[in-house]
Amino acid sequence: MALGRGLGELLGEVEVAYENGNGKDTLEKIGTIVEIDVNLIKSNPNQPRKIFDEDKLKELSDSIVEHGLLQPIVVVQNSDTSFTLISGERRLRAHKLANLEKINSIVLDIEEFKLRELALIENIQRDDLNIIELAYSYAQLINEHNITHDELSKRVFKSRTSITNTLRLLQLSSYVQQLLANNKITAGHAKIMLGLEEEQQKLVADSIIGQKLSVRETEKLVKDLKEPSTKKVQKNKKTTNYDFKPLNNVLKTLKDNDLKVKAEKNYFKIEITSQEDIEKISNYFRNTL
Repeated sequence: MALGRGLGELLGEVEVAYENGNGKDTLEKIGTIVEIDVNLIKSNPNQPRKIFDEDKLKELSDSIVEHGLLQPIVVVQNSDTSFTLISGERRLRAHKLANLEKINSIVLDIEEFKLRELALIENIQRDDLNIIELAYSYAQLINEHNITHDELSKRVFKSRTSITNTLRLLQLSSYVQQLLANNKITAGHAKIMLGLEEEQQKLVADSIIGQKLSVRETEKLVKDLKEPSTKKVQKNKKTTNYDFKPLNNVLKTLKDNDLKVKAEKNYFKIEITSQEDIEKISNYFRNTL
């Protein structure tokens, strides 16, 4: 099997094979459909999908009881009598929920090291994988199989930009990631929080939920948080006007020496335009001290 092929493609080949009347030959190449005891099937430890809707599982379970399993699960046989699940976690769980002892399965003969990639690619192609699970799946494929974003883009049929933006969500705090995974906030909201400290992320996330902030309103909130503290100090700082009358003699003397002097509000300024000006100022202070 070529590395990176989706299981949907394999299952499609099985269906086409039966339609063309040569199902047996094709199954010998792809795998065999058999009934397997559900207790012999181990969940894939590399399964990136972690959240399962219990109500939807119950609906699927009831449907399987009434209509049977329309699409078999896919497994690989271990060195003992057990099997490891590649695709069909929900279908397997639904069978157990209905107390069904056996489940129709396609047994694939693939190398062990391909198992993780096959499972990840299969799950990435699912519509019900939340965006955080998707991001972790991307990261696993990139890190463990040493592939670039461009190579991953070709394998999972997603744009490189989409993959990169999704991966950036893993830079968010676990608190924000959990809210995003549970659809409490949107990816649009989450992206705005990138770069904020963990406490700031929590503040913004709680504000989004509590105040039902739009993405635009969230952008304004984050902009205010990022505003440099120096600007805030300057806004609140009041200028004091001082009385310079006690310095009138000093001002007059310096001006008489052709020095440009200015005194107002909260500063006293002597403009220097040449080395001669510095000598004049030095002579003044030397004579007055």
